[in-house]
Amino acid sequence: MTKYIRRAAVFCALLLVALLVNATRVQVFEAGSYDRNPANRRATIARYGQPRGDILVGGRPVTGSRDSGEQLRHERTYLDGPMYAPVTGFASQVYGTTFLEHAEDGILSGTDPMLSPFPLWNDVARARNPAGDVVTTLDRAAQEAAYRGLGGRKGAVAAVEPSTGRILALVSTPSYDPAQLSGNGDAVTSAWGRLNADPEKPMLNRAVRQTYPPGSTFKVVTAAAALDAGVVEDLDERTSSPDPFTLPGTRTRLSNESDDCEDASVRRAFEWSCNTVFAKLGVDVGAEQMVSTAQAFGFNETELRIPFSVAPSTFDTTVDKAQLALSSIGQYNTRATPLQMAMVAAAVANGGQVPSPYLVERTTRKGGETVAGAGAHPLRQAMQPGTAVRMKELMTDVVREGTGANAAIPGATVGGKTGTAQHGVGNSGTPYAWFVSWAQADDDLEPKVAVAVVVEDASADRGEISGGGDAAPIAKAVMRAVLGL
Repeated sequence: MTKYIRRAAVFCALLLVALLVNATRVQVFEAGSYDRNPANRRATIARYGQPRGDILVGGRPVTGSRDSGEQLRHERTYLDGPMYAPVTGFASQVYGTTFLEHAEDGILSGTDPMLSPFPLWNDVARARNPAGDVVTTLDRAAQEAAYRGLGGRKGAVAAVEPSTGRILALVSTPSYDPAQLSGNGDAVTSAWGRLNADPEKPMLNRAVRQTYPPGSTFKVVTAAAALDAGVVEDLDERTSSPDPFTLPGTRTRLSNESDDCEDASVRRAFEWSCNTVFAKLGVDVGAEQMVSTAQAFGFNETELRIPFSVAPSTFDTTVDKAQLALSSIGQYNTRATPLQMAMVAAAVANGGQVPSPYLVERTTRKGGETVAGAGAHPLRQAMQPGTAVRMKELMTDVVREGTGANAAIPGATVGGKTGTAQHGVGNSGTPYAWFVSWAQADDDLEPKVAVAVVVEDASADRGEISGGGDAAPIAKAVMRAVLGL
C-alpha cells in the first residue's frame, strides 16, 4: 500500500512541477508575445487607466486628461490645441501618437523605467508608475505672437535661441484641435477622415515637415560662402555682375525685381536682393565650396531630431553651373524647412556657430523631480567668426535701409533677409514670402532670438519685397515677444 501511495505522491509532485514550469513559461518567457497579441486588450486598458502626463509651456500644462468613465478610461485634452498642435501632436486611442506625444510617450504614459526608483520590482510586479511630465523650451509669448501673426494664413514660424538652439516657437497654420482625435467613438473616426481629406492639410507640420524653396533668404548662405572662400573681400566694392545675367551654358537670362543691380556691390545686392549678383557669386564660389557651406549650416542632414524627426533640407550636390547659379539664390532643387532657415539666421547671430535645435528642456516625475535634462547639444561651425561679423552687418543693413524695414524694433538691433520663392510649373504658383532674422535688445550682451517665417499665400505681385511686407511683421512680433519689448 505504501508503494502505491509513494508512486501517487511522486506523480502528483511531477504534475505540480509541470504546472509550475508551464506557468513560468507563460508568465515569464512568453509574457511579451501575449502582451503584443492584438487580441489582448489588458495593456491598452491599463495604458488609459491612469491620467497621461502633461506637456508644459512656460511652467503651465497645455495638455490634460478627461475621465470618460469608459473601459479606456482617460482621454487626452488640450489647451489652445490648434496653437500647440505642431509641438504636442495628438494622443489618440484609435490612431496612436505623433510629435512630442509620440517621442516622449514613455514618460507621458508612465511606462519609462526611469520613472521608477525600483525598475526591477516593477518588472516583476508588472506595476505602472504615475505618468511623468515633459517641460518644453517654448516661450509662451513667442508662440502666441507667431500664431496670431499668421492669422490662419497658410505658413509656418520657427524661432530659436541662437546661443543654445532652444526652440522658442514652432507654429504651423492652418492647424487643428488634437482633442478631436483623443477618444474612440464615431466622432473621432469622422474627424480623422475630415482632417485627412482637407486640401489645406491642417495636420501637416509645415515648420519641420514641409520644405520650401527658400528663395532669397538663401543668399545668407551664399554670401557666407563667398566671404569664407575669399571671392568677396570688400562688401562695398562693385562686382562684375551683368543685368540680366545669362546662366552659364544656356540662353536663359536671369533678371532682378530691383533696379540698379548691374555690377552692384555685395552690400547693395544683399540689401535689395539682386538675383544676378548672387547667382554669379555662387558660380564664382564653385559647387564644392557652396555644397560644403550649405551642409555646414545643416542642409542635407538626414537624422535631425528635436526629439521628433525633421524633414531634411536639401542643397543639390551634383549641379552644372547654370543649376548652381539658381541653387545659390534658393531656387532649382534647394529646399528648406522654416526651422532650418531659423538655424541659418542663428548661425549669423552666434558668431558662425550652428547650435543643434531642441524642444525638450527636461522630463520630470509627477512631483517635479527631474528624470532627464536636455543634455549637451554640439555646435557646428558654419562660417568663420570674421565672416559672421560681416554677415551681421549685412543683415542689419537690410532692416535699417533695405527690404526688411518692417522688422525694425525700437530699442533693439535687428538683422534680417527677405525672400520670395517662386514655385509651380513655369513659376505659375503664388510666391512664398520668406523672412529670416535675429534680434538683440540694446541692453543684451548677445542676440536672444532668431526667427524664420514663411507665408505660402502672400501677395503674388510684390517680388522680393513681399517677404518684407507679409513675413517680416510676423517675425517682428515674435522677436518683440522674446525680447520683452
